[in-house]
Amino acid sequence: MIYVLIILVILAMWAFGQYNGLVSLKNKVEEAFSTMDVMLNKRFDLIPNVVATVKGYAKHEAETLEKVIAARNSGLSKSEKMAQEAEISQSIKQIFALVEAYPELKANEGFVKLQDQLSRMEDEIAQSRKYYNGVVRQFNTSLEVFPSVLFNNMFLHYQKEPMFEVADESVRKNVKVEF
Repeated sequence: MIYVLIILVILAMWAFGQYNGLVSLKNKVEEAFSTMDVMLNKRFDLIPNVVATVKGYAKHEAETLEKVIAARNSGLSKSEKMAQEAEISQSIKQIFALVEAYPELKANEGFVKLQDQLSRMEDEIAQSRKYYNGVVRQFNTSLEVFPSVLFNNMFLHYQKEPMFEVADESVRKNVKVEF
């Protein structure tokens, strides 16, 4: 009888450990995405200043970026936000490529400061994406390994989380601006 009780206690401790481990990883994934989303929103807050500065030099390109920004909505799913952020990143690269075509824009002190701020923000976003992907990898792996997979399938039913990846192959290529 005592052996059965010991086995039941061990199984209960194992179940609590599995449950707590999976819930903890799920919360880490959500925290990592929220941190990345904060960085993306900080960058998003800087973009109207970039657009205002660029408008006087390259109206067409500023309008392109404004259209992308207008499409952004905080009610989007993770996957939709990820796809849209890749599009915004590409548009920002196109705006910064304008510096070569408009030397007076390069001399604009306000634009240079905004460019520096956005460059730093892009570095922070890259680090946030890297952390998010690392946590997602750990979470997704825990959902697939034995015995966690059994516990998850029986009780929690968590689904794999998406990695933050480049959605479009064209984003991987160098920016080419033509007039």
